[in-house]
Amino acid sequence: MRVIAHGGAGGRPDEPAPRQETLDEATRRGVDAETPLAAVEAALGVLESDPRFNAGVGGAVQSDGVVRTDAGVMTSDREVGAACSMPGVEHAASVARVVHAETPHIFVSGEHAVELAHEFGIETEVDLLTDEKRERYEAEDPPQGGPREHLDWLATRFGSGDDQAGERSEGEAPDHDTVGAVATDGETFAAATSTGGRSFALAGRVGDVPQVGSGFFCTEAGGASATGAGEDIARVTLSRRAVGYLEDGLEAQAAADRAIDEFEAITGSGAGVIVLGADGAGSAFNTDGMQTSIAYK
Repeated sequence: MRVIAHGGAGGRPDEPAPRQETLDEATRRGVDAETPLAAVEAALGVLESDPRFNAGVGGAVQSDGVVRTDAGVMTSDREVGAACSMPGVEHAASVARVVHAETPHIFVSGEHAVELAHEFGIETEVDLLTDEKRERYEAEDPPQGGPREHLDWLATRFGSGDDQAGERSEGEAPDHDTVGAVATDGETFAAATSTGGRSFALAGRVGDVPQVGSGFFCTEAGGASATGAGEDIARVTLSRRAVGYLEDGLEAQAAADRAIDEFEAITGSGAGVIVLGADGAGSAFNTDGMQTSIAYK
């Protein structure tokens, strides 16, 4: 099994070493799995449990003070599973895998996705809000009314590109730290991405991560997982673009580089992508940083 994982494209964290240790543990966990799909789920499970990353515990807080998680998975036979807007669900990638493996659908959302998770033994009602995220939210004079008031409130707090989601201390990474993984056993591929979204987004906002072709994509040529400015990633279907270059015959690194170059030219925003093909792995980003890990055996 060969696995590549990323910890999100965004700023440079003050302490990258502990994050790298978690990423390395995630890929080590992945290579011990029996299938590429199990490998990406296992890898993301490690990252979703670490509050240093914007997925699962410690995810970004939406305008109503709630953390909602999203994820998507895809295998090289073009089978897809995605789930979104799940309060209290730490392991969103596992819910996406249930949609992929146990339902005739490709996407389940909101309270129904949470019920599906519970039915298949995935823990729900988890407290995903860390003290740090709670303090940041409460310091921003949260809105109390309906969607119009929330929109007025987030107008100065949620933007595009390198949006920092409000005031932050020097060196603190913004909420672009979506996590993702791609795996292959040498014959088939799987790709997955998981996130808590972006801070101070409108309650119920869903970005690129669970949208097939945007946050993740996979074919017989290989797979990709994207991270960054979600609205813009969805507008250009970044992961589909990267895998398309694999299908055109480019090697993984060249495919990643071209996809990010085009993304920046089209949107002017920040993003990153990991790509895994038959020739190996590649990654590219146009933000201050994006940590990755690769493991194989």
